[in-house]
Amino acid sequence: MTVRTLRPRRTLGWSIGLPLATLVLPLLGVMLWLLYRPGSTTPFVLVGVLALLMVAAVAAAFLQYRRTQASISSAGIVERGFFGGTRTVAARDVAGVLRVQLYRGASNDTSSQLFVIDHRGHCVFRMRGGFWDEQTMDLVAPVLGVDEVVRDEPVTMAELHSSDPGLLYWFERRPRLR
Repeated sequence: MTVRTLRPRRTLGWSIGLPLATLVLPLLGVMLWLLYRPGSTTPFVLVGVLALLMVAAVAAAFLQYRRTQASISSAGIVERGFFGGTRTVAARDVAGVLRVQLYRGASNDTSSQLFVIDHRGHCVFRMRGGFWDEQTMDLVAPVLGVDEVVRDEPVTMAELHSSDPGLLYWFERRPRLR
């Protein structure tokens, strides 16, 4: 039995971490400038402790990101998510794989979405194009040994919600306030 371990894009850490650093460092500088009193070390200690807490939070998030993976085999899927939970889907519960191009917001840009669907039509595993690359998504259906359906036309979130609400996360299915 072949087990493929899939990991999210590794460049994602830089694309999130660099903007985060460019936001946090000036805020710490402004905080130090506002709190500064000649002869007092308290502002330096406060800003230093806050900076250490932020570095610890970023380090913890980076470690969680590095351990995120999905192991796929002919026996099923074992997903270890960002928040530490592990979810297992047996191969007998998988009916197929659906690939969709989903519009991003109110633009013409699309992102690939892969849905592993159970026999009831609900999504049991999802790969979003922002986190997973196309080559990684291409491995899922052959390893699981199920058929893959690729929709030709891109769809909006509203169209996907009306045609296949069981594929979306709970927060994507929420009723919209009008």
